[in-house]
Amino acid sequence: MAKVLFINPIVREEDVPRHVPYGLALLASISIEKGHLVQVYDENAWRQGEYILKEVLQAEKWDVIALGGITTAYKSIRSIVRLARKVSSHSLIVVGGGVLTSLPHEMMTWLPQVDVGVVGEGFITFPDILSHVDNKNYNWEKVPGTIFRGKDGRLILSPQRSLLDDLDTLPYPAWDLFPLEEIYFKNSEAVFSEEGLLAKRRLDINASYGCSLICRYCYHLGIAGDMQYKKDDSGKTNITFDEPGDYSRIIRYHSPEYIVKMARHMYDKYNIDFVGFLDENLMTMNQSSGGNWLKEICSLWHDYGLAPKHEHDKDGQLQGWTGIHWGGTSHAGLCNPQILKLMRHAGCSHLVYGYESFSKHVLKTIGKGATPKNNLRSFFWTLEARIRPIPNFIFGFPIEDFKSIRENMKAWKELGIMVKPHFATPYPGSEWFTVYRKQIEAQYNGDLEAFILDLGDASKISAVISHNFNAVELVGLREMMVAQNYREVDNYEKIWRKNKNLSDDEPSTLYKDKNYTPQRV
Repeated sequence: MAKVLFINPIVREEDVPRHVPYGLALLASISIEKGHLVQVYDENAWRQGEYILKEVLQAEKWDVIALGGITTAYKSIRSIVRLARKVSSHSLIVVGGGVLTSLPHEMMTWLPQVDVGVVGEGFITFPDILSHVDNKNYNWEKVPGTIFRGKDGRLILSPQRSLLDDLDTLPYPAWDLFPLEEIYFKNSEAVFSEEGLLAKRRLDINASYGCSLICRYCYHLGIAGDMQYKKDDSGKTNITFDEPGDYSRIIRYHSPEYIVKMARHMYDKYNIDFVGFLDENLMTMNQSSGGNWLKEICSLWHDYGLAPKHEHDKDGQLQGWTGIHWGGTSHAGLCNPQILKLMRHAGCSHLVYGYESFSKHVLKTIGKGATPKNNLRSFFWTLEARIRPIPNFIFGFPIEDFKSIRENMKAWKELGIMVKPHFATPYPGSEWFTVYRKQIEAQYNGDLEAFILDLGDASKISAVISHNFNAVELVGLREMMVAQNYREVDNYEKIWRKNKNLSDDEPSTLYKDKNYTPQRV
């Protein structure tokens, strides 16, 4: 059986490690079930630097070194594979996850140390790779869902791997291989709700894979049926994702019984008090099930004795609880008062809403299917259900203009919320990355890898896709929005219009000007 070392790269270096890497923990569990010898080094949790990583790499004669993650982990992944190849020249280095799936040819080019890339979902592909390693059969063309180098050095895509149909066949993640007590439980708190802030032992669940929405800034990691293998005129196979007017979706989710039994297992074994649902959007799964999925989860949460019972001090302040509180994501147009009340009664404490904007004309271009009215209604419905709504906003959309700026400022004021929006960021795999790729590369002097290295959690500016504003303008205008400074917004619009040769009564957008190129500076 293969000796496998999983390495979790650093992600969100500016924050403490908060989440056990769910996909990696699942692959570790699957590998153990297959009889392989598995160890994990969680670089994101320990953050001990190259010296300790080198010791880990030298600790065994690893047959396979496997790592992956989202695109923003690329810098760490690049550093790890370079060291791994120097230290473990005999090991097969495998990289997967969204970072590779979004740009498989580019990643394999930038990372020559990697032997095999896993394209798309790895639940079946990775154990297939390990089986071939056991048999010393390195013909990766026989392993669907991979990209590798042929004898002449050219990159070769094997046939596409089908997605796993029955998610309930998956084992529980191998949480024991990660530093729960030392790192993750100490960082359990989430400042989204009172219960989230008081959480002492939180773990996460990914209850579903996929989302029915076509949000143009979003990338589904190749797990929602959005990934397509297409041949170009020369016969070369390329991977494409969402393109304007060309969408496909496969919605998959665990049964309510699987989810709640897993939560009960986590409660009994690890004494957890909070679960964070990592799903893209709980409400889209609920809609896909005809509105029954969340109802059944809530009902079973009670049946399995997980509904929280609170403990208060003499002044009525919450001190703790038995059972499990939980939180996740919602959709403004798909929630309703009835399901929200059921969720609260079962322990839901907060829901993150991707409102993105309160501007009608901006929302029409996003593809999310929400309206300012939906946003407003869901906010108060959620509050009335005693669940904390957490509004998420994005600034710098292609059609963003002074009208949308003022509409958002007005809405934030009326709702009494303090907002600092993320910047609209064209992550690889998203529709807007496809549409604006040439402009993105131009902003980084033709160096796409520089853009990838610059990506973070969208709290700072990277590539600009706004047709109206450059990076400096977006950063400054966001500060004025947060400060509710209408005076400076009004003053700058006058300067902006003068620079663009626009009269006061012309619409403040250049979105339909096909000759206009977004500028980073």
